[in-house]
Amino acid sequence: MNNQYFVYILSNMSNSVLYVGVTSNLIKRIYEHRNELLEGFTKTYKVKKLVYYESTSDIISAIEREKQLKKWRRSKKEFLINLDNPDWVDLSLDW
Repeated sequence: MNNQYFVYILSNMSNSVLYVGVTSNLIKRIYEHRNELLEGFTKTYKVKKLVYYESTSDIISAIEREKQLKKWRRSKKEFLINLDNPDWVDLSLDW
């Protein structure tokens, strides 16, 4: 089986809020966030912009990475985002 899992970081339009999540279907999950289909933090704070993601074929690694990123200070998450996406553009706009 060749599954893929994603750890991702979302932000709001002003980049003042960050959210870290994990999923096996990134396109579907971003759609759910963007259309406010999921109750909770992301809906409350309008966190819909995909600013970072990484993938792995191992679900355990994905969950561990999500936990790791959630513990990081904001400045460290910003550094990670800036490495690949310095303008903080929505990486899912063309989906």
